[in-house]
Amino acid sequence: MDYRDAGVDIEKGDRIVAGIKRLMGESGSCIGHFGGAIPLPCAGRRNPLLVSSIDGVGTKATVASVLGRYADVGRDLVHHSINDIAVCGAEPLFFLDYIAMGRMDEESAIAAVGGIIKTCQRWGIALVGGETAEMPGVYRDNKFDLVGSITGCVEADEFIDGHSIQEGDWLIGFPSTGLHTNGYSLARQVLHDAAIEYDEYIVELGSTVGDALLAEHRCYLDVIRILKKDFQPRGLAHITGGGLEGNTKRIIPTGLKVVFDWGNWYEPPIFDLIQRIGEVLEEEMRHTFNLGIGLVAILSPVSAQSALDRSDWEFPPVLVGKVVKIT
Repeated sequence: MDYRDAGVDIEKGDRIVAGIKRLMGESGSCIGHFGGAIPLPCAGRRNPLLVSSIDGVGTKATVASVLGRYADVGRDLVHHSINDIAVCGAEPLFFLDYIAMGRMDEESAIAAVGGIIKTCQRWGIALVGGETAEMPGVYRDNKFDLVGSITGCVEADEFIDGHSIQEGDWLIGFPSTGLHTNGYSLARQVLHDAAIEYDEYIVELGSTVGDALLAEHRCYLDVIRILKKDFQPRGLAHITGGGLEGNTKRIIPTGLKVVFDWGNWYEPPIFDLIQRIGEVLEEEMRHTFNLGIGLVAILSPVSAQSALDRSDWEFPPVLVGKVVKIT
């Protein structure tokens, strides 16, 4: 018996790395060493902080594998990661990826990393390395996991952590396209129990179920840049697992809380479909899903009103709540 008999093909892994290098062009020459390197971004900065985050796309990967749309979740992994550090005020610098399968499929792995490469190039992020892992016994042959780590930089006095949030501040929300990358285990179970297939066209969705589930996880970097430049946000929250309440409370100072204007914004119809056919309680929906809001900015009332009145947003915000004292 050899390693291949046990389910791990090292030569296949080498071919995948070679394919990834081809996709990266000249920048792929740095891939394959034991570590990636970039210059420390101190030039022209007063007191820079490095901000890092690591996350995955969860079981959205399972939907992608069924539909063969691996590049989509590669893109979403990068967008999710960018958002996580951008809400701290950081500009993204470099990215690393990790893809694991039970039995590595070259075409699928290269497609997923290809989505990562294209998205990193779109946002000017260096892809400095990654890992492909073949793990029989941990993942079924047709299942995979996709994880990414991102690092960015921000001036220490421009780091956004919510400490200046005050009673009376407004929360404005920027729309999501759908589930983004959270809540898929519940969504998949609901659809499975209702015998709804991913290729089924649903009139209320205006698309197939699969298209609705794989809608792009929106990147809010450009929005956040505008907010920082023109509106001085006191806090920013990327709405992921835990929903609006779970993510905004991470930055709300002690003694304050948020009162949300539930129903004051458009919810993509995929949420109503999941709730209705799964008989999911509203509280559970709010705790699990973003329900149509992917980014929240907490601003003074004057700044918030100015932001709401601005006419050139790519996707316009809406008032979603206010900060009040805990009584």
